[in-house]
Amino acid sequence: VDCVLYFEGEAHMSYRILRAAKNRFGATNEIGVFEMRSEGLVEVPNPSEMLLSGRPDDAPGTCVTCVMEGQRPVLAEVQALLAPAAQSVSRRTSNGFDYNRAAMLMAVLEKRGALKVSGCDAFLNVIGGLSVDEPAADLAAVLALASSYLDKPIGNHVAAIGEVGLTGELRAVSNPGQRINEAYRLGFHTCIMPMQDVDEDLLQKMNIVRAKTVGDAIRAVL
Repeated sequence: VDCVLYFEGEAHMSYRILRAAKNRFGATNEIGVFEMRSEGLVEVPNPSEMLLSGRPDDAPGTCVTCVMEGQRPVLAEVQALLAPAAQSVSRRTSNGFDYNRAAMLMAVLEKRGALKVSGCDAFLNVIGGLSVDEPAADLAAVLALASSYLDKPIGNHVAAIGEVGLTGELRAVSNPGQRINEAYRLGFHTCIMPMQDVDEDLLQKMNIVRAKTVGDAIRAVL
């Protein structure tokens, strides 16, 4: 087999994602985004802009992150909703985000972020049908959960990247420059990230806020 392609997307959505899982003659895990129109599938040249279209203004429970799809940085919106549990056992639902990782992040948020989320039903969703499977999206998920719990918006021009450890620390991510440049290109002016070095020219473009722990990141934006 020279190439394996997956065609992803929900039946009721107009967007489809073509993902290369194996490619003998090129890069793997690249994606192409297409829109289903009356004349057929049409390429979406700017997936980040498409995935962020229709984003609500100053709404709590939403945070934007940047994930690497192969060599391409793509912005994705992570939404969270926390509500008091109607039953003795809280519900946990995750769409587009690994369920076990979401449960781990909620435990870290309660233990290290001092937010009592265990008594809440939690719903986590990645907008646009994109499946986020890299640790760099951890911080955005945590901030979206905290934003929903506190009912405070993060801000329309704030992005977050970073891996979250079990002790609440923020770990460095790969390709920070590409991620920050993509966020800047889409109009974001603040990026919350771990304590890692970035190029000096990025500091001139963006307001880079470095945080050591989950608690620091929450206090910085909320």
